[in-house]
Amino acid sequence: MAGGTWTTQNKVRPGVYVNVNSAPKALGAIGERGVVTMALPLSWGPEKRVIELQAGADTLPTFGYGIAEPQMLLVREALKRAKTLLLYKLNAGTKATAALDNMTVTALYGGERGNDISVAVQKNMDDNTKCDVKTFVDGQEVDSQTAADVAGLATNGWVSFSGEGPLQESAGIALEGGANGAVTNQDHADYLSAIEVYDFHTMALVSTDASLKSLYASFMKRQRNDEGRKMQLVVENDPAADHEGIISVKNGVVLSDGTTLTAAQATAWVAGATAGANANESLTYQAYEDAVDVEPRLTNSQIEAALRNGEFVFTQLNGRAVVEQDINSFTSFAPDKGKPFSKNRVIRVMDGLANDYKRIFEQFYIGKVDNNDDGRNLFRKECINQAQMYQDMNALQNFDSQKDVNVLPGADGDSIYVELYVQPVDSIEKIYAKVQVR
Repeated sequence: MAGGTWTTQNKVRPGVYVNVNSAPKALGAIGERGVVTMALPLSWGPEKRVIELQAGADTLPTFGYGIAEPQMLLVREALKRAKTLLLYKLNAGTKATAALDNMTVTALYGGERGNDISVAVQKNMDDNTKCDVKTFVDGQEVDSQTAADVAGLATNGWVSFSGEGPLQESAGIALEGGANGAVTNQDHADYLSAIEVYDFHTMALVSTDASLKSLYASFMKRQRNDEGRKMQLVVENDPAADHEGIISVKNGVVLSDGTTLTAAQATAWVAGATAGANANESLTYQAYEDAVDVEPRLTNSQIEAALRNGEFVFTQLNGRAVVEQDINSFTSFAPDKGKPFSKNRVIRVMDGLANDYKRIFEQFYIGKVDNNDDGRNLFRKECINQAQMYQDMNALQNFDSQKDVNVLPGADGDSIYVELYVQPVDSIEKIYAKVQVR
């Protein structure tokens, strides 16, 4: 007896033809948040490359310093709230080197950290025809290998070896000449080109340079408006940006160890915190971890003026630095784009929906589902499911699945047109109380 699957009922032989499929169900889920990116001049690490760092990961092997060391300050601040940091080293720098007779040792990366490296060569205890070659960073051994000659040495995570002939004993040779080098605006442009193919939620610009702010703002607006990628940029003191995709940080904070972070440096934490915040979460009045004061402190009238100007402000409250209000730089309100667009919680909801719909359509629908009533109804159910998930987590309210989603044929036979009406939930930030004394 014949068997198999069928598309139309046109089989010739007697038999049982069975199609086994899963019952139709929603394919989407709310996309996870928590990815931040920034580009920094660093003293060690691969240059001109995007390196992914997970919160809690050891930064020493890749960037030359432990996460608690001062050189990793901004990396540490970004990862206080973010899950993942996409870090880009802007500077190539100069590699430190050292020479011993017929052997040259070169730091793997350019930068000042190379000057903390030394190499020792000692006779092997078991085979006097060979030597043990040990690499040290700040006096701590990071690599050891045994070889008979220079050619037998392999590149490790810190240095490379070159030359020919037998190894010569040395108590230790220190590398020198390592330099960080200068960073140009072109280096930042190279970073923006490199990061464009990655998915992230926020970007920090740790700079006060006006031309860089303009460059980064143009990049972010193009990503949001032309590429359909919903993300935000965090810069310092740029309220003139006047855009929901750009957060302008007004002032900095003072950490418990006395370290003062400028507004430009504080962008690392703001970007990380914004990336890590859920669609149903506001940063308003949330405390900056380990920050005990703000710099500079602002008066009440200065704070009010900053908020009206679309600036993200830190204020001092009971020995902590807190976010006064979780807002972005958008202030040019209009009937078709009102004040809610200045709230970052609202933007996270709208951006999340936009990114989720884009991801679901690209993964499961484009080129795979017929553009007819059945196909459009299937996608409409997907839109309803996504909106309902946001409502279930209190990111949306008053959503009516019967009235608030329409999926219609587009202008061309291969396109569809979607109308979606949603009401994001904001956080309670102001309480007006009337107290009557009887």
